[in-house]
Amino acid sequence: MIDKIRFKALCEKNGIALDEIAVDRFDLYASLLVEWNKKMNLTAITEPGEIEIKHFLDCILLSNHFDLENVKTAVDVGAGAGFPSVPLMILKPEIEFTLVDSLNKRLDFLSVVCSELGLESELVHSRAEDLGQNGEYREKYDMATARAVASMNVLAEYCLPFVKLGGHFVALKGSNDDVSPAQKAIETLGGELISNVSYELNGGDLRSIAVVKKISQTPTQYPRKSKKISTKPL
Repeated sequence: MIDKIRFKALCEKNGIALDEIAVDRFDLYASLLVEWNKKMNLTAITEPGEIEIKHFLDCILLSNHFDLENVKTAVDVGAGAGFPSVPLMILKPEIEFTLVDSLNKRLDFLSVVCSELGLESELVHSRAEDLGQNGEYREKYDMATARAVASMNVLAEYCLPFVKLGGHFVALKGSNDDVSPAQKAIETLGGELISNVSYELNGGDLRSIAVVKKISQTPTQYPRKSKKISTKPL
């Protein structure tokens, strides 16, 4: 599906070394993504070269801007088609990922992906604001991540409740969004913004990664219900 030689070279150009097992897994993932996309809306990006850059490289570049070495457990909030969790699991299969999504059909796809790729993960059918109030999942993870277009203050309320003290919330954003309006929300939820790095993907698309450290427990009233989060963001 993807051009394995091209993709491996692209990753090496960006300082990321992939072994043959990882490259094969990315290739199979791309094939499954395109196959399943014919029957359900997973992505508008289906051309192999664009998948390589705008999905796969975009996700694993997180490792260049945040140290994953001490991450043992992670949660992907609103996992969708598996970005960034599946590429990160391929890159770092030792990380125990929980993939959360509110749509069962997306979890059906992710279940097949993990099975076919030989990756271990926990799949949870739930809204993030509900699961974030569940003691089994609240403040249990070294890292929470999301690849989303929502504003940073909204993302923080969905994600920070999952992060344990000393852990991190890492947001993959489309461009160098101004995160300063989210400072109050981040602090209210127990976080501290430690970096917001912008960069260009191969091809010129702008991306940014914001990293928030969890320095105190999230107050028990957060996360609120989805309607309140969207209509009265912190």
